[in-house]
Amino acid sequence: METENKKILLVEDDPNFGTVLKDYLAMNDYEVVHAKNGMEGFEKFKKDDFDLCILDVMMPYKDGFTLAKEIRDKNEDIPIIFLTAKAMKEDVLKGYKVGADDYLNKPFDSEVLLMKIKAIIQRKATDSIADSKQFEFEIGNFFLNSKLRFLTYKEEDPIKLSPKENELLRLLALHKNDLMPRELALTKIWRDDNYFTSRSMDVYIAKLRKYLGKDDGVEIINIHGEGFRLVVKDEVDN
Repeated sequence: METENKKILLVEDDPNFGTVLKDYLAMNDYEVVHAKNGMEGFEKFKKDDFDLCILDVMMPYKDGFTLAKEIRDKNEDIPIIFLTAKAMKEDVLKGYKVGADDYLNKPFDSEVLLMKIKAIIQRKATDSIADSKQFEFEIGNFFLNSKLRFLTYKEEDPIKLSPKENELLRLLALHKNDLMPRELALTKIWRDDNYFTSRSMDVYIAKLRKYLGKDDGVEIINIHGEGFRLVVKDEVDN
């Protein structure tokens, strides 16, 4: 996932730690705006567009929980990571109740924070793709109308897909020539990510491969441990 141009609001009252963390994230291609307390953090949040917020919990004037609630009132979807020196269970639960996406106890490994940021931003991006309203797709010589659940090859009569076949092919088409994460399909279509739903999805992938087998230029590739790619070879070559 590209991190370039992703903007992070960092609200941290320790000036030394805040500066070090800001510089570290900047070294990893994030644009970072640093605020030194909750009040300043909210003012900066209102004036700019951010992809993610990192909030210290214990701050003067306005703590991280209060700030998170105000941010959530303005933007329900922006990811929030809390940083805390206290490992109290009550604080962790409180953080999740006000909408935290993740939580890190100080001191923490900066590489772990980096992985969490990348995972959260990628998940939000794929969720927004999956929530797209698009319902018509060209897939090589196939045409998919996901509203009617019709898959048509050239001038042949359309095939009526089952609801799960239809949703799975639509997700693949939305990610055409890119990775469709396995967990995205399982949570969006099967509403659960476990061994049994995963095996069920593999059965549906096999059915879709059979339908798409009429076109040599279309292929569903398994990316081991990650998901699938719906590859349309002419578009990749071009």
